[in-house]
Amino acid sequence: MYFVGVDLAWGGRKPTGVAVLDANGRLVRLGAVGDDAAVLAALTPYVRGDCLVAFDAPLVVTNPTGQRPAEAALNRDFRRFEAGAHPANTAKPEFADVPRAARLARALGLDMDPYSSAPRRAIEVYPHPATVVLFALARTLKYKAKPGRDVARLKSELLVLMDGIEKLAQAPVPLDVAVEDWARLRRQVIAAQRKSELRRAEDPVDAVVCAYVALYAQRRPADVTIYGDFATGYVVTPSLPPEMARP
Repeated sequence: MYFVGVDLAWGGRKPTGVAVLDANGRLVRLGAVGDDAAVLAALTPYVRGDCLVAFDAPLVVTNPTGQRPAEAALNRDFRRFEAGAHPANTAKPEFADVPRAARLARALGLDMDPYSSAPRRAIEVYPHPATVVLFALARTLKYKAKPGRDVARLKSELLVLMDGIEKLAQAPVPLDVAVEDWARLRRQVIAAQRKSELRRAEDPVDAVVCAYVALYAQRRPADVTIYGDFATGYVVTPSLPPEMARP
């Protein structure tokens, strides 16, 4: 069985990160691709048999305005960690028809119901709340390029994230990223001098988090929360432990 992470660009022009873990949690593919055809070509070898594909992008959007119920529920738990979700609605061009992630999942013949027991499935995930839980963060890591964040800070935060991912080798659900593709990506981050260089690394790193959430959800279903539902949209993420949950 393969566990696939897709850090999907909401539009078709920006790069999409792709990461694949095998049944033992070992990283077997890592990189970035472009349009839908490239995404499908990258995923197809890994989804012919049993698989769980985790998209960091909405699969189901039905609300005409505002945010989905899933986003509202997730934000109640994770906003204080600065890990709230962006609102998705059909007024936005990217969701006016079928969301890109859903088009890709359908093209691959994946069941998108989060409660399905089908052998070939897709789920929606969100890296920020996942990292809060997995790494016991007081706030999300600030590796996304935004005004006021310089290259040094972005690099430092991205390396902290990569350190955390590497330490998951010792987690109850182990992740093995001790492969050359990951080492090469780390070298690229360390050598980066521009925000654009970090941005190219960011997508594959997020994809690894997505793939790990898929693995985690498969191995420890009782320890994940599904915010929302299949009818109105949902997000799957590791559950906040009692010591981090709001009283």
